[in-house]
Parts: sequence; structure tokens; C-alpha cells
Amino acid sequence: MEDEFFGEETFQQYCAKFIKHSQQIGDGWKWRTAKDCSDGYMYKTQFQIKTGTMASHLGTPASAQTCLPTEEALELPLDDSEVPGSTAASEVIKYEYHVLYSCSYQVPVLYFRASFLDGRPLSLKDIWEGVHECYKTRLLQGPWDTITQQEHPILGQPFFVLHPCKTNEFMAAVLKDSQKINRNVNYVTSWLSIVGPVVGLNLPLSYAKAAMQDEQ
Repeated sequence: MEDEFFGEETFQQYCAKFIKHSQQIGDGWKWRTAKDCSDGYMYKTQFQIKTGTMASHLGTPASAQTCLPTEEALELPLDDSEVPGSTAASEVIKYEYHVLYSCSYQVPVLYFRASFLDGRPLSLKDIWEGVHECYKTRLLQGPWDTITQQEHPILGQPFFVLHPCKTNEFMAAVLKDSQKINRNVNYVTSWLSIVGPVVGLNLPLSYAKAAMQDEQ
């Protein structure tokens, strides 16, 4: 890929490859097409246990584990009815992640929403406070330019969003590095591995390996 900008059709191709690997390892990513149009988005639901300002992930298969900030992933495939009885509902947070294409910025954008199991949504302040310490400095420099809340462009519902204004900047460096070693990358995989951990979404290393295998 010679340019950090790309169109929606290319975005969907990257997503298709990403989802194919997700299905192979049981990581839960799927594609949803919008009604009455060809637009769509990748999505995944994930449960996390809130521990102070950190969260450990529920439902991450052993083959999909990756480095978490402080705790190992718990190997418990959960939905709303399968949360352990020993864990209070008020301590479990349901995250719904959506990856959409932005025509304005010509890059993918991560939308998400979070709520406790009793339905109470987390506030923007809660989300800011829950950002891992590694990313707090950048957040404090410009919280509204990092994570904010806006209407989901397809669903028309309020979602939190990682602002895409810096995406071209950091992805340009990633793409240049890949070109130096003559290696193609899955833009969505590389991008999501960078922005996801900011809000508790960690990708298994096998995604990177799968991207390298695609070029062979």
C-alpha cells in the first residue's frame, strides 16, 4: 500500500481478511451491512471485569490471548447470561466495538459503547478515567481530540469514538517501515493494534502473522 489514504472498498477488503482470521481463532469479530445501502462495519462485543481504572477481559480464547496491561485474559466464553455468579453485575462492563470507514478522513474509525450489565452506560468521564496509564499523558493533552462522544454515522445512536485526526500521521510511519522491509500489511490490523489498547481492545499476535501469510 503506497498511500495511507484508501477507499471504502479497500477498507472492506481489509476487514474481510481480518474477520476471516477472527473466525479461525474464535475472536468474535463480524461484519454487519447497513440497511438500504452497501455501507457496513466490523463489530465485536466483549465483557471486561472492572478493577479500579483497569479491566481484565472475559471471553478471550487461549489462542487469542495477547499482552494485557496488568492481568491475563480469563478463558470464559461469556454472554449476558453466563457471567459468573461470584462477580457482581456492577463490576462487569459490556463493550461493543465498531470499526467504520470515514469518508472525510479516508481512514478507519473506532466507535464503541460501554455499559454495566444492568444497562447503566458509562459516561465519557468514566471512559477517560479508564484509559490505561500508558495513554494518559496523550489523553490529558487533548481529551476531546482523543476520545469523545458523537452519533454513530450508521446507527444514529450515541457512541464514544477515538478521534481519527491523528490516524494518517501515525499510520504513515507504519506503512513506511513496512515498505522499507518490503512487506505488505493489513491496514486495519496494524491500525487497530495501535488504537485498540487505548480503550481495552487488544489484538492477538496471530493477526499480524496472518497478515504476513496473506502476502505469500
